[in-house]
Amino acid sequence: MAVPKRRVSKARRDKRRSNVWKLDAPTLVRCKQCGEYTVPHKVCGSCGYYKGKLVVAKDED
Repeated sequence: MAVPKRRVSKARRDKRRSNVWKLDAPTLVRCKQCGEYTVPHKVCGSCGYYKGKLVVAKDED
């Protein structure tokens, strides 16, 4: 059975665990039709366009 030969110090242990809690901000791009920020490779939620084509018809309010 594998057993640690030496005790792992708190600094070494914490260095190993430090990367777990880093969060990345989502990438946002501007829609070419309406200028709203949206996630890349997704249909724009405000106008319904994707790659310059109307994909989802939005109701005008």
